[in-house]
Amino acid sequence: MNKHLYPVIMSVLILVTLIISGCCSKNPTITLSGLNYSDFDTVINGKNVSLYTLSNGDMEVCITNYGGRIVSLMVPDRDGALRDVVLGHDNIRDYINIDGNFGAIIGRYGNRINHGRFKIDSIEYQLPQNNYGHCLHGGQKGFHHSVWNASQISDSSLVLKLHSPDGEAGFPGNLDVVVTYTLTSNNSLEIDYKATTDKPTIVNLTNHSYFNLSGDPMCSILDEIVTLQASSYIPIDSTFIPIGNLVEISGTPFDFRTGRTIAYTLEDETEEQLRNGHGIDHNFVLDNDGSAIATVHDSYSGIVMSIITDQPGIQFYTGNFLDGTIRGKKGFYYAKRSALCLETQHFPDSPNHKEWPSTLLNPNEQYHTKTVYSFSAK
Repeated sequence: MNKHLYPVIMSVLILVTLIISGCCSKNPTITLSGLNYSDFDTVINGKNVSLYTLSNGDMEVCITNYGGRIVSLMVPDRDGALRDVVLGHDNIRDYINIDGNFGAIIGRYGNRINHGRFKIDSIEYQLPQNNYGHCLHGGQKGFHHSVWNASQISDSSLVLKLHSPDGEAGFPGNLDVVVTYTLTSNNSLEIDYKATTDKPTIVNLTNHSYFNLSGDPMCSILDEIVTLQASSYIPIDSTFIPIGNLVEISGTPFDFRTGRTIAYTLEDETEEQLRNGHGIDHNFVLDNDGSAIATVHDSYSGIVMSIITDQPGIQFYTGNFLDGTIRGKKGFYYAKRSALCLETQHFPDSPNHKEWPSTLLNPNEQYHTKTVYSFSAK
């Protein structure tokens, strides 16, 4: 489908749906992205699940408290038309029944831990082994499958809270987490993460949104231009575990410092790291000076996403395992390379690499990090 026609067609469909549903009432039932609130109303493990909408007048973000997931993210393109730039599902049943991390808060530990084992003060802990014998994203029942307590404090801000009990998924300590989503007046989505514990534990939280800035999930992200302010990256083995050393990106396909298309990097079929990752699925070590550490530009829609974070790394993933079998919003099936992820975080398997920034959280300390996704168009 032509990228320019897609938002026009979808806008007409949404408008028709809104008119039929009586959206002009004081209590609309349909979001700007075409989601029906009633399709997200359910009860899971005795907890209410709902869909929440944040708006600043120019953008709309829809979030469910099941997994703290960003369900839709409507962003104006260069012509002012709103485009949904994230993948996901349009009902809660699919989020429950289809395995995936679309838009979710990931924890307790985002990314992988080698064989699911780590030590704190000489005590070894065993986590679920749900990915090539390793622990990925806190295990198969991580925070992405938890029902968070939600409080919408304004039209533009949502607070999510979760208590993870001592021993859950093998992690030590009672962990209390607060994640705040805020849509600012300058078209930025801020995600603020906080956590405290009563026992030494490890924490590495992130968001797992799948972005396609064209707004058309039928179009690949191969032509999107990515810039990453990173001078090195972490190579992996064939099971996606860090080999152990940081590698300078100069002279490698992973040098995105001056901006390049994803297609340009993936053309290098001789690169072992691209074979190990089935594409790009690597953590980049950020040269973090407080400015934007990553940008993505879609030349068709004109949409630009800039990312600012205080984290030491970012996991760049090019939708390698999307295979066309997952049915998403509006009935579209998500093909390989139909989205990319940029997950701000600490490095994978950090608890087993003392030379890397620590993910240890002690009692009387607060885990606190913030990531900002800013949107513009050109």
